[in-house]
Amino acid sequence: MTDNFEIFDVEEEKPKKKKNFFKRITWLVIILLVLGYFSTSIYQVGPSEMGLVLTFGEYTSTSGPGIHWHLPYPFQTHRIVDIKTLKKIEIGFRTVNYRGKIEYQSVPEESLMITGDENIVSLEAVVQYRISDPVKYAFRILNGFEMVKFATESVLREMVAINPIDNVLTSERDRIAMETAAKVQKILDSYGAGIKVENVYLQEVAPPDEVVKAFDDVNSAKQDKEKFINEANRYANDVIPKAEGQAQKILRDAEAYAYEKVAIATGESKRFLAMLKEYNNSKDITRKRIILEAIQDLLENSKEKIIVDKSDTLKLLNLPNIGGDTK
Repeated sequence: MTDNFEIFDVEEEKPKKKKNFFKRITWLVIILLVLGYFSTSIYQVGPSEMGLVLTFGEYTSTSGPGIHWHLPYPFQTHRIVDIKTLKKIEIGFRTVNYRGKIEYQSVPEESLMITGDENIVSLEAVVQYRISDPVKYAFRILNGFEMVKFATESVLREMVAINPIDNVLTSERDRIAMETAAKVQKILDSYGAGIKVENVYLQEVAPPDEVVKAFDDVNSAKQDKEKFINEANRYANDVIPKAEGQAQKILRDAEAYAYEKVAIATGESKRFLAMLKEYNNSKDITRKRIILEAIQDLLENSKEKIIVDKSDTLKLLNLPNIGGDTK
């Protein structure tokens, strides 16, 4: 009967189960480590980004938005560069979020600048830029933000130093901003930074707080000057056209008078020439006709006539009474 049963040793079975358990745990850890190691080769590139793949530390390829894979470290690595987001640098001030409210803090060591006429002005500016070449940006410069900031601040100080304070405060602000952007772009291109400056804005340009009152007085005087000049121009614009119109009227009247006199003289001369021609044709008749016409004019314009004949008798004819004219 004893041949039909198998005898198991319980004490030997327990170490065997423990050994299998630790073996499984070891393999599981190894598998997780391998998966973790290979997971470092998977990376994601955002919509506004580009991925730069490096093989043994040297740039080899570029990848666009999406999920990508490369050989694990140390064979290959990657860098992500945002090329579409518009970045902003503040010069002369800082924007801070204090208890949910946006506030602006002045930075005098950046904002105070000396103008061309040796005045001091407080200038706050904003620079906006994008990354135009991710390879140059990632591998040719160390800190693009600081490079753009220092280049812009340097160029701004140069531009302010060659302009008088009136130009910086008023009429030349836009020109200074545009020329600053162009010069900063030229500097960045010379360094091969792979950065494109989009805009430079002069947000606030004002005299320092210590001299604001004096500048306000000067600006008030300038405004009064402009006011008086405008009033004088308005008065001149009202008086001058009237005077010019009056002068033109006098000239036209003089021209009309001259034309009239010339026309009359021309007519009289033509009449005289016509009479001279007739006179030359028949001198006796023409002479008598001229004498008779002259006598007729005299008689028509005279109220009393004195006639002297051969009898030496002075005869007075009161023609108006004879003709019935009682005036």
